[in-house]
Amino acid sequence: MRHNENMMKLVFVSDSLKGSLSSKRTGELLQTAAQSVYGECETVIVPIADGGEGTLEAVLFAEQGRKETISVHDPLNRQILSSYGILSDGSAVIEMAAASGLTLLTESERNPLFTSTFGTGELIRDALLRGCQKITITIGGSATNDGGMGCMRALGIRFLDESGVELAGIGADLGRVKSINASGLLKEAGNAKLTIMSDVTNPLCGENGATMTFGPQKGASADDLKLLEEGMQNYRDVIKTNFGIDCDCVSGAGAAGGLGAALHVFLQGQVRSGIETMLDLVQFDRLIKGADLIVTGEGRADEQSCHGKVMQGVGLRAKKADIPAVGLCGMIAPGAEVLKQYGITELYATKPDHMPLAEAMEKAEELYLAAAKKMFEDMRKSKAT
Repeated sequence: MRHNENMMKLVFVSDSLKGSLSSKRTGELLQTAAQSVYGECETVIVPIADGGEGTLEAVLFAEQGRKETISVHDPLNRQILSSYGILSDGSAVIEMAAASGLTLLTESERNPLFTSTFGTGELIRDALLRGCQKITITIGGSATNDGGMGCMRALGIRFLDESGVELAGIGADLGRVKSINASGLLKEAGNAKLTIMSDVTNPLCGENGATMTFGPQKGASADDLKLLEEGMQNYRDVIKTNFGIDCDCVSGAGAAGGLGAALHVFLQGQVRSGIETMLDLVQFDRLIKGADLIVTGEGRADEQSCHGKVMQGVGLRAKKADIPAVGLCGMIAPGAEVLKQYGITELYATKPDHMPLAEAMEKAEELYLAAAKKMFEDMRKSKAT
């Protein structure tokens, strides 16, 4: 609540500028700039992410949730400590990359034939056993291509070979699956509502599927890709036979090496846009009530900024609430002007055109603060005329 109704209310909700400024730091710099231009004003800093790295921290900051840290298995079945968040309403937010992410492996360890999402399942299991019935899971940055078998094994589902022997649930097991026994699924999972936070729309198999699109970046060779794709096709067929769902027709089934498929088939998870889910998690519509201006941004504004990114999502919410929104970005590239169709009224860049990128990165805070002050000066002048 504002102490003075004549005081400006400004909301800062920028994505990070990768490699230079965190989302939270942009908010702090915007706050400094705003106070230097407007004097006393109400500012609301909302750290944000679109479902990738930093999502959990942003949600916990905004919602003042708590972090639960437990022992889980990493992609290569080694014990590690991993965390997820529990919010004030008792819901959970899980980043699968915290247990099954590519960054947990060295470059030489990366091979999706041998990695598993078991640790992600352990995080989900722990949240369910603590009574969380509403779970949001972000599924970017995986080191895996196991179709989500590892994750489901941690929740009690068994994947069996032709002899009825349970498989470990790694990528190399995809082609060996002959039947799936879901009778042991953790009973708490039956009442849970699962939201899958992802902007990946890839199907499970095929040229645009989990293996062929994302396998190479996870360390798969050409021969590995062939084996994994054949295995994934077998896995798809077994699921279709047993559960009547064709995962090649499920948008986002190929996300995180097929984890999207498993979450949808076995836990009835529903895929939602990363930024839309994030804005709901931080109760963005409530935070912007009564605001005079919203400032958003990202490292580079271009035509891709309108494909489920932070600025598009924020702009649309601002437009719906009839609040002006401006974008402060590291760079503005051709195609960025389309953002004005999504509620972003003005765009500002921190990097001078003549300055090399490396120098701009080194001077990121200085340049951002200067650009922010200019932006607020422009806003003040335009309001006065």
